[in-house]
Amino acid sequence: MKPENLKQHYAQVKLEEAARVVRQMIQELPILRKRLEKWKGERKKTQEVYQDLQQQHGRLSAAIDSAVLSLLEMKLMDLADVSIRLNQSVRSFNLMTPDYTRLCTVLSEYLLKLPFADTAGPDAANTTNTTSAAVIGRLMADVKMGYYPTDLKHVGFLSRGIGFPEGIFVNLFDPCCGCGLALHTLACGNDCHTYGVELDRHRAEEALARLDRVGFGSYFRSSISREAFHLMLLNPPYLSVLTEGGSNTRSEKRFLIDSIPHLLYGGLLVYIIPYYRLTPDLCRVLCDNFEDLTVWKFTGSEFKRFQQAAVMGVRRKRQDGSDLAAGLASMVMKPDALPELSELPQNRYLLPAFEKQAGLFKGAEFNVAELSEQLKKSGSFSRMFEKNKLDTGMKRPLLPLNLGQVGLIGGSGLINGLVECDTPHIIKGRIIKESSVSSEENTNSRGDLTSTTVYETRSNKMIFNLLTPEGFLSLVDYRGDAAAESGENTGADRAGSDAEDLTAGKNVHIPLGKVVITAGAQEVLSDMDVNAAIARHCSCDWGEVSKADQRENDSALKNGERILSAYTSSDGTRFWIITEADRSYTTVLLPEDY
Repeated sequence: MKPENLKQHYAQVKLEEAARVVRQMIQELPILRKRLEKWKGERKKTQEVYQDLQQQHGRLSAAIDSAVLSLLEMKLMDLADVSIRLNQSVRSFNLMTPDYTRLCTVLSEYLLKLPFADTAGPDAANTTNTTSAAVIGRLMADVKMGYYPTDLKHVGFLSRGIGFPEGIFVNLFDPCCGCGLALHTLACGNDCHTYGVELDRHRAEEALARLDRVGFGSYFRSSISREAFHLMLLNPPYLSVLTEGGSNTRSEKRFLIDSIPHLLYGGLLVYIIPYYRLTPDLCRVLCDNFEDLTVWKFTGSEFKRFQQAAVMGVRRKRQDGSDLAAGLASMVMKPDALPELSELPQNRYLLPAFEKQAGLFKGAEFNVAELSEQLKKSGSFSRMFEKNKLDTGMKRPLLPLNLGQVGLIGGSGLINGLVECDTPHIIKGRIIKESSVSSEENTNSRGDLTSTTVYETRSNKMIFNLLTPEGFLSLVDYRGDAAAESGENTGADRAGSDAEDLTAGKNVHIPLGKVVITAGAQEVLSDMDVNAAIARHCSCDWGEVSKADQRENDSALKNGERILSAYTSSDGTRFWIITEADRSYTTVLLPEDY
């Protein structure tokens, strides 16, 4: 891998690796042959050197085989053909030939033909070549980030060759569904449930409009039921890219191996892949897990462009298919002899004629549609709205509530609202956080001041505002943090002492008299804003007035003078509330109405 943090195509990387091996063999094979001559008289040493020579000869042949696949992927057909013929000659080369000059010359000339921008000479074994810009440009144009949507005409050929059971819903699955068009076309006119997974979010959202279920994100991090699908359409991103630290495993192989368990035994695999990527290892996977395997090449220009073929087979219990794999690999490397997909007979493959639930189907990424499906299945969403027996009728606590419990319930909002009783009233509770600062002087034994300790006490003031036929009432409870944390019941004694402190400056029950509102205020203020402000006014919360006005209001409580408080509505409108000195009227007004 190159040290730069750049993306490289798999074909590019593998071709460069093959070229490095060939260049290395040009240097090492002649040395091993000379070493064989040197130890000619010693049998044991000669055998060891000859085994090394055979091993390096095998590495050379494997490297040229790898180069063939990369060149086919790059669409360099002439070079691929040259590589095939070269490898035939390399395999038949007699290792006991005294002089390797001819072999090394042919290999060096071969390296010069490869599409490298800066081709090094045969003596530059450690030189890293780069694939020519023209070839990379062509790869980039073709790869489309690994996305090759299946040609819909060929999807039609596939659909004709598949027998769908009548009156039975079958499950179709595409692990890399793209925009969902191929699977939708395959299912069209048949009783099918369609499932797809797509990495690209935009394509996944488009697929949602066509398929029944779509999982977002990587297929390899999805959660999907095993043995749940009657048919699997698999067109993987066979032109994968490699990044620094990435895996060298071909994506088409990984997709095949990981997705097989989702298919029912007797279910049909449709595996779309370039014919030259059906390497012996892939053929072995197919022959181990499927029977009735057939290969159909795409037609005309579509095959010329992408060299795609559709492999179809019926899943079976895993068996040793090594005896069949070699024949399959040999067959697909002769594309001219492969039948075209248009020749696929009608109903060539029949899907299992029984229904099956795909119980688990969840993509790697969150999406609303999948969440909705999961909630429907679990029933948890509907149970959230089921009424419990305790939610009906009148409920009373088993024991009387203490003052602290009342405060907690009031702060949570559970006892806000209309209370139906002999004397109906409306109650609203709220909590105000307050803090006070005190200091303590510390002296020594001689009475000299040594330090001052400052204490900050924080408390929660619970206020209940009650609207009764006789006007507003305000009930106040102070709850300090220390008492709340310890769970102590402060009780009525503490509440009573705090109320005395409050009434020393404020009368918590202000007779409002007749409450009126000006026309200007009524036009711009909501009922909620007005009611909330009146409740604050009654509880001696003067709102947004100056400190001097606060002191005047506190004094007015004792002296029976006029009281004025100021507030701001939810939409930012400032307004006043004035209670007359004789407490006959309370007026809600705008400042400009005064």
